Amino acid sequence: MSDKLWGGRFTGKAAEWVDEFGASIGFDYRLAEEDLEGSLAHVKMLGQQGIISVEEAEQISAGLHDIQADLAAGKVEFSVANEDIHLDIESLLTKKIGPVAGKLHTGRSRNDQVATDFHLWVKHRLPAVKEAITELQQTLLDLAEKHADVIMPGYTHMQHAQPISYGHYLLAYFEMFQRDFERFEFNEKHTNMLPLGAAALAGTTFPIDRRLVADELGFDAIYHNSLDAVSDRDFALEFLSNASILMVHLSRMAEELILWGTYEFNYIELSDNFSTGSSIMPQKKNADFAELVRGKTGHVFGSLMGLLTVMKGLPLAYNKDMQEDKAATFEVMDTILASVKVFTGMLSTMTVHADRMEAATKDDFSNATELADYLATKGVPFRQAHAVVGELVLKGIQTGQTLNEMSLADLQAADNHIEEDVYEELTSKAAVNRRTSLGGTAVANVLKEISRGQELLATR
Repeated sequence: MSDKLWGGRFTGKAAEWVDEFGASIGFDYRLAEEDLEGSLAHVKMLGQQGIISVEEAEQISAGLHDIQADLAAGKVEFSVANEDIHLDIESLLTKKIGPVAGKLHTGRSRNDQVATDFHLWVKHRLPAVKEAITELQQTLLDLAEKHADVIMPGYTHMQHAQPISYGHYLLAYFEMFQRDFERFEFNEKHTNMLPLGAAALAGTTFPIDRRLVADELGFDAIYHNSLDAVSDRDFALEFLSNASILMVHLSRMAEELILWGTYEFNYIELSDNFSTGSSIMPQKKNADFAELVRGKTGHVFGSLMGLLTVMKGLPLAYNKDMQEDKAATFEVMDTILASVKVFTGMLSTMTVHADRMEAATKDDFSNATELADYLATKGVPFRQAHAVVGELVLKGIQTGQTLNEMSLADLQAADNHIEEDVYEELTSKAAVNRRTSLGGTAVANVLKEISRGQELLATR
């Protein structure tokens, strides 16, 4: 007979390498605290419902608390022979209190047990994700307030488009991370559901009280279908999807930090704490941490695609394929928490070269739209104004002059609606502050949005 806890009907014994292939203890040991937490709630319910005696429940509970203490002290060693964290802890419990440990598994299966542990693990860590995002958003607000009136080129197609406030740029990422925060908030709703009590797939004949267990574990809701309870991994897919979108936002900003820290741009300089040097070129200062965040984004995407692929063809209810859900989720959780923390550190310690940013708006044609708008306010149809300014830009490229540098006579030769006041309109600062429409880049708008952002964070 097999020596496995489930081995009653088996006569053969697998080779060690086969056991290692099938075992998940190499990664699901991270569920140990959640497994103990779930078991303590379950045994409390078994005792209160009279499914096992109060004395047995107390004995099992005491044994579980002893394992909790051993785990906290680093005294617990897990074995591949026991396959997974659930059988490992049951084995440890049996060694501590004897055969009565076997009564802990009354009314449950590893299927609903692992689902509960996994829900608890993600549920316990989502608040840390939201807290990390909030700290990053606060850093962005602080930076935006400090640099609200710093003017920089805005880009489309990586070409100078129109001048913007650097604070406005920073607030664009604040908004992205706000949506990330809200997605993780919604993720909590579907994570905060109790699968325990579904047993293997069909429920149990024992008179269990699932509400008692849910209250004990702090779950807001209970799965209403036992098949769904043991086979659902939507909450993990939502987490991985949310994490992927979060990493998109970090990666996009990382790309800009990398570019803007180059000699050619020189808009910002990352602190030495978040940069590295070259082994051969003494002058180098590399934005390695931003590059790492950009690179780790691919791993997060891969984890999402991996679990989607695992789940797409699975029949109800539980299948061993689903063992692949946890390692990816564990790794992604570690990755996003570290990436957000690194980003908060990079942004809070970087140097902004405001003069360089503003100077970049004075030797280009990013004020061309200003001249077109100026002509439109004088009654010139915008399409006609667009054409006039386009011709002036072409002339400027040919003569090496910006619009600001052209004489009034040259400007009026293109269109006689242009007057002396045009030069003030063509400054990058005026271009920024004229854009007072809701969501626009005017400094006054930026300051209002910073206040709005502070109010948002204050409600958390």
